Amino acid sequence: MPESRIRRRRAWTAPREKSAGPRPSPRWWVPVMLGLMLVGLVWIVVYYISGTQYPVPSWGAGNLAAGFGVVLVGFAMTTRWR
Repeated sequence: MPESRIRRRRAWTAPREKSAGPRPSPRWWVPVMLGLMLVGLVWIVVYYISGTQYPVPSWGAGNLAAGFGVVLVGFAMTTRWR
């Protein structure tokens, strides 16, 4: 029965540097991120305190979805913050 050939590994070489790394976030990123989280929180609080009368009366429980959506956009921005 034939024997399989022996595979020899090449010597390890360090990877070449492609770039200096990811660029930092713009200066406006953090204020917008925090602002979105606060606006969403205020939206939800106003909805509950007003007895579902505000911010948009015709949306009903959709106001909760809007508030949580704005908060989630702010949290999603935290994943891109450098």
